[in-house]
Amino acid sequence: MASRADVESCLNELLAPEGFKDYGPNGLQVEGRAEIRRVVSGVTASRAFIDAAVEAGADMVLVHHGLFWRGHDGRLTGWLKARVERLLAAQLNLFAYHLPLDAHPTLGNNARLGALLGLQADARFGEQAIGFIGPAPADLSHARALADRVAERLGRPPLLLPGDGRPLRRVAWCSGGAQGYFEAAMAAGADVFLTGEVSEPQAHLAAETGVAFLACGHHATERYGAPAVGEHLAAALGLEHRFIDIDNPA
Repeated sequence: MASRADVESCLNELLAPEGFKDYGPNGLQVEGRAEIRRVVSGVTASRAFIDAAVEAGADMVLVHHGLFWRGHDGRLTGWLKARVERLLAAQLNLFAYHLPLDAHPTLGNNARLGALLGLQADARFGEQAIGFIGPAPADLSHARALADRVAERLGRPPLLLPGDGRPLRRVAWCSGGAQGYFEAAMAAGADVFLTGEVSEPQAHLAAETGVAFLACGHHATERYGAPAVGEHLAAALGLEHRFIDIDNPA
């Protein structure tokens, strides 16, 4: 068992949220009980996830996508009221880390996604250096081979924009909704860019520049940082940890 204050200190020291300009608050978003024994990690603080965490006997949840984002008006009505109501009724602490959880060099979404796909970064790119880039493994010589590996290891086929079919020398990746990083990935020397989502402009850019693009699913590319940090927290403070994955086709 550990105090909420000790948990928050451990997470903030590990993820250094003060170093990021983010889209919402990082750290403790909803205060629950003061003592924590069981941690449940997940991707998003959805109602289904909160209900599953309560059923699992959690004292706190650790997620990548929290409740509060820049631009929301903050009124506790509708779906937001329902989520907060459940958290408060169960005295469940909610910790959320967005960009810090993407960026961590060993436990973050991008580091763990790269490890899952057999990719190793030797540089960063993009705004706040969130994107990872490194050499293409010898057995991933073309974008189709990378797409096949993504389908196998993430459990869903990606959308492949093949570019000009060039051999892969450098692979860039950034989990989630990082389609806007495509041009920065190209500027960093990528022959293919892998992320979660795609928007209309990326199809034209891939065709016109020859650089391949893979959209692999926002949720599918961000399932890895929260459980890795949850395991680290549990080991550091002597807590129980469980990861609950609420399936999401997006």
